[in-house]
Amino acid sequence: MNQDWEDRTTAAWATFDDYPEKQAADFRAVIDALVAELPDGSPLGPFERACAWDSTGHSEKAAPLYREALARGLDGYKGRRAKIQLSSSLRNIGQAEEGVKLLTPELDGPSDELDDAVRACLALCLSSLGRDREGLALVLGALAPHLPRYQRSMANYARALVEPAD
Repeated sequence: MNQDWEDRTTAAWATFDDYPEKQAADFRAVIDALVAELPDGSPLGPFERACAWDSTGHSEKAAPLYREALARGLDGYKGRRAKIQLSSSLRNIGQAEEGVKLLTPELDGPSDELDDAVRACLALCLSSLGRDREGLALVLGALAPHLPRYQRSMANYARALVEPAD
């Protein structure tokens, strides 16, 4: 889509907190109006609609829309966001294992500013499956580079949580 549409969509999302919970449908209507401007088959439509449902507390309605956006070829940064958000939605609706399968390959994908979000969401999915040590290892590993000191120690502790003892 063009930059004007992207700017208006960004502006709409900037107003999200202005909508109280009882006006969630009004916010979704704003997003639906923007989506209506997209060409048929655009992956951005189901992605934006999924985000709106998800952000207003309806993971069960968001998950199929994220899947549709990815099936239509949503890739790059927004594709990665869709995978993170779909995994979160799947966890919320009791399908954490599918979330783990979706996000695990992202650990080896190209690095970007979403790396920590991938790890955080994957950690939550793992915890929902009773795999807390793996989740904690991911979170510590993501946190370590941001610490002013102890980066190496925390990274080593993270690895020790999941590596077999000698």
